[in-house]
This record gives sequence, C-alpha cells and structure tokens, in this order.
Amino acid sequence: MSYIDGYVIAVPAANKDKFEAHAQLGDSVFIDLGALRVMECWADDVPEGKQTDFRRAVQATADEEIVFSWVEWPDKATRDAAYAIMTGWMTNPETADPRMDPVTNPMPFDGKRMIFGGFTPLVVLERP
Repeated sequence: MSYIDGYVIAVPAANKDKFEAHAQLGDSVFIDLGALRVMECWADDVPEGKQTDFRRAVQATADEEIVFSWVEWPDKATRDAAYAIMTGWMTNPETADPRMDPVTNPMPFDGKRMIFGGFTPLVVLERP
C-alpha cells in the first residue's frame, strides 16, 4: 500500500521563484529515491476560517503564501529508506545527498513553522 507525506508551509510571496527552484532540486531527490509523485501547490483559494485555517496553522504573516505539498511513496519502507538518505546531512554527511544540504540548498521559508507528517491512505478513489 502507498504511503503519503504531507506538508503545509508559509513562504514569503517574494520568495516564490526561490521556493520553486528549491523544490525542483529537493523534490528530485524524492523521485530518485523512489517517490511516485511529488506535488507542490501554491495557494490560490485558501479561505480564512472562523476557528482555524492553513494560515493560522503555520503562523503565516501578511506577506506569506501557503504551500500545500505531498509526496506519494510506493510504501512506508521506501519512504523510511529515502528519509535516512535525505536527512543524512544531520547525522551522517558522508552518505547524505548533497541536494538536501541546507547550506547548498537553503529553505526560502521558515522551516520551524512547517507542519508535516506521514499518512497511510484510508480511502482512495480513482478514475479507471
């Protein structure tokens, strides 16, 4: 069964091009390590909620836009093996993929406010 990683981040609107370049490079690592699909989605119709919403969830400021992203993996084992390589720059730089190094590919957003998690699909409907 597939496995999904989901992300919500606030990106300064002025950094949209930088974010796209960062994602193109970083997301290529996901694909090279077995991801089936990566989607990076720039906010277009993100309403303000009465109790909570995407903007409040990541403490977005007036000059930031919301990015909603997900990575589809064939299974959790593939994802876990990929993450060991992708995050290796923190624990084992010799085996890390340099495209994920924050020094050479810095995040054009505040990563401390990123919301992320891994999910097992529960209901999947697709067109034949």
